[in-house]
Amino acid sequence: MEFKLDNGSCGMSAKGCGKIQNNKLNTYDWLCGVPGAIDATDFVEVQFKNTRKGYYLNNAHIPLEKGDLVAVEAAPGHDIGTVTLTGKLVLLQMKKNRVRIDQAPKKIYRKARQNDLDKYHEAKAKEHETMIRSRQIAANLGLNMKIGDVEYQGDGNKAIFYYIADERVDFRQLIKVLAETFRVRIEMKQIGARQEAGRIGGIGPCGRELCCSSWMTNFVSVATGAARYQDISMNPQKLAGQCAKLKCCINFEIDTYVEAQKHLPSHEITLETQDNTYYHFKTDIFKREITYSTDKSIAANLVTISAERAFEVIALNKQGTKPLSLEADTEKPAKQKSKDILEQDNLNRFDNVSKKKKKRRSGSSNKETKGTDKQQPQAAGQKQNPPKAGDSEKKNDNKKQNAANKPKQKQPKAPNEKPSQPQAGNKPQPTGNANKNNKNKNNNKPAPDAKPAN
Repeated sequence: MEFKLDNGSCGMSAKGCGKIQNNKLNTYDWLCGVPGAIDATDFVEVQFKNTRKGYYLNNAHIPLEKGDLVAVEAAPGHDIGTVTLTGKLVLLQMKKNRVRIDQAPKKIYRKARQNDLDKYHEAKAKEHETMIRSRQIAANLGLNMKIGDVEYQGDGNKAIFYYIADERVDFRQLIKVLAETFRVRIEMKQIGARQEAGRIGGIGPCGRELCCSSWMTNFVSVATGAARYQDISMNPQKLAGQCAKLKCCINFEIDTYVEAQKHLPSHEITLETQDNTYYHFKTDIFKREITYSTDKSIAANLVTISAERAFEVIALNKQGTKPLSLEADTEKPAKQKSKDILEQDNLNRFDNVSKKKKKRRSGSSNKETKGTDKQQPQAAGQKQNPPKAGDSEKKNDNKKQNAANKPKQKQPKAPNEKPSQPQAGNKPQPTGNANKNNKNKNNNKPAPDAKPAN
């Protein structure tokens, strides 16, 4: 069996359903696998520099694939662009971008030849230098405008100058000077700050490609009221995008927030209790919780309650009753702690079990050795079990009793100390030294029966 690589318009490749990441405003052809979707129309979407696109008629039925370079009709001459979309999805894109089909459409001449590509690259190489020079000319003429980009036509006969200006600019003299300087036909196009950011491209604070350069074509004005509805801090640095205007994504979820606010109490309603009057401070739409403060301007004695509790207090206030506090009288159920779902796959899940088993084994061995200690002497080097607190107390009590039963021994007196007088009825007992001295005296005395020597 032989396998063939399908690089056609329905293959999952750079020329098929996959996106070409080099271009801006990519469109995913999700109808590429539908039978008959490719031959549904002869219109083809062609993209030029940055975000400029056009829709051309392939009346010659040239076999085209996504990513092919083609020469298309222009005024005057021809232009070189890249095929980005074919088939039935082109009609949907034309309807989305409000392109009229009843007017005479421009045509696709041919696939780009080598001679066409050489002229195309030669013209593209002059764009940056032309932009820098045109800015200097506009500054010399004193025009309050900024030329943001220059795009040459594929054959090099025409140049489009994209500029930004806050007010209306009379650039008739500028066109004459530019035509004399660059020897091409001049076309001026005014764009906004958001369109300029889309042409330049970049990465937003969310970490993704800018919406204006990836998919957004229609720009709607953004107001600061949309940020207030979503409780976003009014920090200009956080609200502004790379175009120095309010971020377009602020409008994406405003409808959801407005709908959610309808099911919450109004910010102007105050809640009254027996102690204080509470004013609205902030609202958490996702948790349906409202925080009230006892002061209008600052955060003082903040109390957070649910939306249901707020409606209950409002109903009580309308009836003329004031609750003791904003918080409900019933106790809140204890929150369940989050559990680790992957705990059963943890590598350390058996460590605690092994430690417990070791403790149990050591405890049982201690009990066995206690009974054998009285009969067998302890082996050399073997550790003794630590005595319990109760055993030590018993031993101390026994020592105290034995000490009380033993006769008290008199301590030897110092040599300079006088002997104490004996009490009546008690005879003093001679010490060991006194007995020796008495014996010596008795030995020195003569016996009563003995006669003196001559």
